Amino acid sequence: MIDVLTRYKNLDYPLPRTNLAWRMHEAGVENFGKTGKPDIIPLRRPNRNEVLVRVDAIGICFSDVKLITQGSSHPRITGRDLAKEPVIPGHEVSLTVVEAGDDYKSSYKPGDRFIVQADVYYKGVNLAYGYALEGGMQQYGIVGEPVLSGDEGSYLIPVKPDTGYAEAALVEPWTCVVAAYRIQPRKTWKSGGVVLIVQIESADYRFDSELWSAGLPHKILFSGADETVVSLVKSALGPSVQITELPSVDSDSLRSAVNAHTDGSGFDDIVVLGTPQPELVENLAAALAKNGVMAILAEKPITRSVKIDVGRVHYDYIDIIGSRSHRVIDAYSKSRTSELTPGGAAWFIGAAGPMGQMHVQRSVRMKGAPAKILCTDVDNSRLDYLRAAVDTAARDRGIDIRYVNPTQVTQEELNKIIEELTSARGFDDIVIMAPVVATIEGAVGYLAEGGLLNIFAGVPKGTIATIDISSTYLKGNRFVGSSGSRPQDMIDTLTLTEAGELPVVNSLAAIGGIDAVAEGVRAVKEARFPGKIVIFPHIKLPLTALFDLDKVAPNVFTKLRDGKFWTKEAEEELLRSRLEL
Repeated sequence: MIDVLTRYKNLDYPLPRTNLAWRMHEAGVENFGKTGKPDIIPLRRPNRNEVLVRVDAIGICFSDVKLITQGSSHPRITGRDLAKEPVIPGHEVSLTVVEAGDDYKSSYKPGDRFIVQADVYYKGVNLAYGYALEGGMQQYGIVGEPVLSGDEGSYLIPVKPDTGYAEAALVEPWTCVVAAYRIQPRKTWKSGGVVLIVQIESADYRFDSELWSAGLPHKILFSGADETVVSLVKSALGPSVQITELPSVDSDSLRSAVNAHTDGSGFDDIVVLGTPQPELVENLAAALAKNGVMAILAEKPITRSVKIDVGRVHYDYIDIIGSRSHRVIDAYSKSRTSELTPGGAAWFIGAAGPMGQMHVQRSVRMKGAPAKILCTDVDNSRLDYLRAAVDTAARDRGIDIRYVNPTQVTQEELNKIIEELTSARGFDDIVIMAPVVATIEGAVGYLAEGGLLNIFAGVPKGTIATIDISSTYLKGNRFVGSSGSRPQDMIDTLTLTEAGELPVVNSLAAIGGIDAVAEGVRAVKEARFPGKIVIFPHIKLPLTALFDLDKVAPNVFTKLRDGKFWTKEAEEELLRSRLEL
């Protein structure tokens, strides 16, 4: 007799007439679903340009919590009438094709498995899966043209048949971690962009042709520039570039210039020659376009730390760089990538949360790993969980790794630990998972020469932090952030996962069945577990921490590694004993 798991994998069972789906009818975690249960809706068959998929596993992300909490005020679904057009959240999915419409029968066969690159672009419009497009918090779903034939091709990424369902679902959050270390600085002025040059001090400044090697800017504005600088730029770039004088760079003048010369989008490049006043840096940073770069060439520190919108660093990728030299290209050419420094010292702040654990696990297993790692978190139980997941691998590779709860040591004691670990030179890399302004501000002073601060936590735009920007040109420091990922990032992460190089299932901390989705969302909001939650939509199981499975599913618990880490054997035992077909 064929067991139920084999029948499930082979789609050897009649499809149900109905589908259980968790739909948002109004904002608020307390309102998710109906009376704490999923909606029962008809199972729809695909149209000719659609594919019917089975959701095998779905991870719950804090982004889902924000969507469910904010409802129609969330920027990805702004203005949507949820009563008439409810949203099905969930983007960390493992899918199996059930049936393809006529247009896609040759591309998608029953039994084919996929994950989804959720950041979908279709005809130039961002339609994220699990937001504007129905997501994975259901048993079955329809995938349509935006996903199948988007601007970057298909957003379905093929998965090998023997990859675990939870393992596949966890690739999406791990992809965001992988993408955070792929931030490439722009090494030139933006081709076709608008440049603002603000001169504070006179010196022998140089504008080498490497600055526009990617293509000439469309327009250059000057403010306070002496005739030597203006003539130098004019003669180097030629008559095809528009040159404009900006009389002032106070906040009102900058706002007018942004509207008049950039259609309100902001300057692509801002070059500051000499040490600026802090208020000027604040005004200029606010005038940067998305993906904009501000380069400061100076030798003296700014008189105080400046207020910077760190939400824009994370979501708009604005970049503040600098150099002590008088060659503008030096600020651009010496700007480093976001990858961790091989053999360096790294500090992970908020290291023991679900995403922090992924960062640390990647760091101890990557080629060119840091030699010294500090993991700080305010939760001892989470730190113990992290230690169990990474300590052996770190020690085997000769990595000096420390775990510290900063609430249980004095600042002096923490400074002593950092001084000893880094030989008093500071950290080459600091990665922040805690969306706390004071944490971001306090971390900057611990950067080494050439060190990078990665603001991974998604602080909203408009979040102002007071930062010593002088370190960008005096010490070569850099501040970066990232949001989401692109299809190639996901393909690469899946490849590493399936090759056994990324232990994505080590980040799984709790599981549940279809009825446990709302409780899972609340648990993520309350930070109840030290790792990720994955739901298996075709079973019934209350939300359960892995280490508590001995009480509700002892047959599954015996298949865990060390009584706390998920395995493929545990998943097969779970499904074999709990599937309802």
